[in-house]
Amino acid sequence: MTRVTESPTLRAHLFVLLQHLVPQHLLSRLVLRLTRSRIRPLKRALIGSFVRHFRPDMREALEGDPHSYPTFNAFFTRALRPHARPCAPDPLALASPVDGTVSQIGALDGSRIVQAKGHDYSVEALLAGPSERARRFAGGSFATLYLAPYDYHRIHMPLEGELRAAWFVPGRLFSVNAATAAAVPGLFARNERVVLLFESGPLEWALVMVGALFVGSMSTVWHGDVAPRAARRIAELPVSSGHAPLRLARGAELGRFNMGSTVILLLPPRAVDWSADIGPGHSIRVGETLGRLLARPRPG
Repeated sequence: MTRVTESPTLRAHLFVLLQHLVPQHLLSRLVLRLTRSRIRPLKRALIGSFVRHFRPDMREALEGDPHSYPTFNAFFTRALRPHARPCAPDPLALASPVDGTVSQIGALDGSRIVQAKGHDYSVEALLAGPSERARRFAGGSFATLYLAPYDYHRIHMPLEGELRAAWFVPGRLFSVNAATAAAVPGLFARNERVVLLFESGPLEWALVMVGALFVGSMSTVWHGDVAPRAARRIAELPVSSGHAPLRLARGAELGRFNMGSTVILLLPPRAVDWSADIGPGHSIRVGETLGRLLARPRPG
């Protein structure tokens, strides 16, 4: 089911070269401060420019007036109206955790994940954790979902599950658009990311939030803002129900990107059958069916 993208153009190579040269983390921290500014003229200018350029659909937003939000980031990560993203009723459906576009989807080649034409990377490099964690997914399945700036930017549970482990992995902050994915080897295993490991009965699965240029801030309902972090090293995150229950229902919010990026789902072998009509380039929304579980997980 996995398909490939076109080879990168000269323009794409120049764009990637520029990303190597610019101070990625400094620029991302600057954007973070700007997008959380409550200075009214600045906030209105940022939101107005975004609305004119990207034309986001505000009809489903809980607050439909873009300028009513206290900061640009509050507008960007806006909540939707209740029931705007219902989950598929099939109890075996694996729901999309985000609004976005499928970049790649399919089966792992051993422990290798397809990134783009001519590029793949390993589960071990992506997770950057103990090797036994990565081995559980060898020969399994993956889906890479890209969020464009105009998409809804909260992340939801694709299955009911319990958080079992979480960790932060430092890295670069390359853009994650198709042009960069086609030109930067191991892109998703090089960028900063947050790894969340869940259990749904006997089924263990992972959701990886991948940072990107201007996406220096990622948060979860359990940890608040995970990045940016002053310490540039792998850090285990606490697994605690102090801020949110460790077990969440399918469709419940689990985190958000403060600007757009990518989510990667990992499942073990013989866990899911991806929907035949979904492939790279397919637009998907939270709650819509990505695939169907091959066995119903027992409640935890």
